Amino acid sequence: MNWQGVFPAVTTKFHQDGSLDFDTFFKNIDAQLAAGVHGIILGGTLGESSVLRTEEKYELTQRTIDYVAGRVPVVMNIAEGSTQEAILRAEEAEELGAAGLMLLPAMRYPTDARETLAYFTSVAQSTELPIMIYNNPVDYKTYVTLEIFDKLLDACPNVEAVKESTRDVSNVTRMVTRYGDRLRIMGGVDTLALEALLMGAHGWVAGLVCAFPEETVAIYNLVQAGRMEEARTIYRWFLPLLELDIHAKLVQYIKLAEQMTGIGTEYVRAPRLTLIGEERTRIMALIQHGIDNRPTLPTFTTTAAAHAV
Repeated sequence: MNWQGVFPAVTTKFHQDGSLDFDTFFKNIDAQLAAGVHGIILGGTLGESSVLRTEEKYELTQRTIDYVAGRVPVVMNIAEGSTQEAILRAEEAEELGAAGLMLLPAMRYPTDARETLAYFTSVAQSTELPIMIYNNPVDYKTYVTLEIFDKLLDACPNVEAVKESTRDVSNVTRMVTRYGDRLRIMGGVDTLALEALLMGAHGWVAGLVCAFPEETVAIYNLVQAGRMEEARTIYRWFLPLLELDIHAKLVQYIKLAEQMTGIGTEYVRAPRLTLIGEERTRIMALIQHGIDNRPTLPTFTTTAAAHAV
């Protein structure tokens, strides 16, 4: 498993009646692959994992792995309320042929340090799949400290990466200094993505990539090629859109952006509701401004892009 590059945390597509919409889902996957992403992450926060039934997660994983057919690794997110359920999901993902797991802390109950270590260790030792720990204390109230990582990395060789979403970009430097190549670092906050890459992150678990895959991949490739001014120019255009990723309604906002760029729909599953009124008008205007002012992207040959990665 190569934890490097742009990994979209893709949205789960629904029909207006709430049923799974695989036609639109795969249309978006095609756009991601055409842009040159390096992996696909299923069933995360953007994927509305909290409102997917267990059998839907299974079907989503199975059909995506079959559709992608090895072109990039498919990573399944695990966000469960109990250790036992998380282990079951890990076993299912391995059975289906997932390339890796993104593992959130236990949901709903913020564990203390001892419990956090025990939870991650139990899940990691139940599978041979490589694992990326999702460290997001802002949204999920559980902070995976460096001291927890010290013990976790010793106990679990298959814990290989972290989705770094602490909002403290200096944590990238702390982890690079402390762990070197033992732990791959994936920036997990869209509004700090360029900063994380510049400080040594190996990749970007991205949100607005769902609607703007080419621009996201271009930023990553430019950084890898040392073309920083070009990367900054695109990033400055992108930032107002990237800020949609750090709002409580990021799912509704990003799905609306997917619809407006022609590679998705805005349909969400209750209790989320599609946007209305002033909020909808305001968010649509922001997205439309971004669309109307999309930057001209640099040309990367296939060889150059591959070398950049």
